Amino acid sequence: MKIALLPNLTRKHAKGVTIDVCRHLDGLNVEYFFDNDTASKLKDEVYVKSMSKDELIKNCDAVIAIGGDGSLIHAAKRAVKFKKPILGINAGKLAFMAGVEKNELYLLDDLIGGNYTIDTRMMLDVFLVNEKGAVQIGSCLNDVVIARGEQIKLIKLRISSNEKYINEYYADGVIISTPTGSTAYSLSAGGPVIDPKIESIMLTPICTHSLFARSLIFEKDSVLTIDIPENEEDIICISCDGDNAIKLNAKDRIIVKKSEYSADFIRLKNESFIDVLNSKLTQRRA
Repeated sequence: MKIALLPNLTRKHAKGVTIDVCRHLDGLNVEYFFDNDTASKLKDEVYVKSMSKDELIKNCDAVIAIGGDGSLIHAAKRAVKFKKPILGINAGKLAFMAGVEKNELYLLDDLIGGNYTIDTRMMLDVFLVNEKGAVQIGSCLNDVVIARGEQIKLIKLRISSNEKYINEYYADGVIISTPTGSTAYSLSAGGPVIDPKIESIMLTPICTHSLFARSLIFEKDSVLTIDIPENEEDIICISCDGDNAIKLNAKDRIIVKKSEYSADFIRLKNESFIDVLNSKLTQRRA
């Protein structure tokens, strides 16, 4: 088995965890690789082999991402392109999506031995439609957020599902998430938690100016449409999985639907979704 290692070395403990992972894989006689840039930062600490970023994932059997949830999401979206499974190792304080904690590296023995299962997580594709036509602006494993920019005032967003009008939200914005993303920003905005095995699309308004606006859950094949009002003059932005925001204009339309791609996460522990949820939320309360 060849392993692609994708550590986020900007995280405080990621470098130390990465070195520990390398040493453990060395003990198992497993071949592992970094991308060229990461390898240059670790060459004095471990024996490294490297490739270009695309060749790295293409030529490996599995991907190990080291960092927090954000690191794992970005690594997973790279792995999806080549249909490679991914394992997350938590190098931070809290990571809902990590399959292994930094003190559980012995579980890598099961990965190499093939003693694992795969959890498949749905993704969302996001399109921008304007007078120039339609273009895909991103794919999401967690969520797409449409929200006000720097101004301290509410914005108006018209939402439809499968071309049927749902509501016009007067709010700070809306979050459209996968079940995986239900434990991220949507949870903080008051949305429900959804088991990732239940494929669906969730809409959660952010600080809406209404007594009755709640999260809505749509079946997985729904196509959600968000229209920016024709006379909208305020700054409205969109961001996919926390990436750099894109400014939207009046009369722009955003379309969100289930992606044809899905992410495969390696699970080494016999934990249910509720087990993980309780464990992580307990840590958050601490």
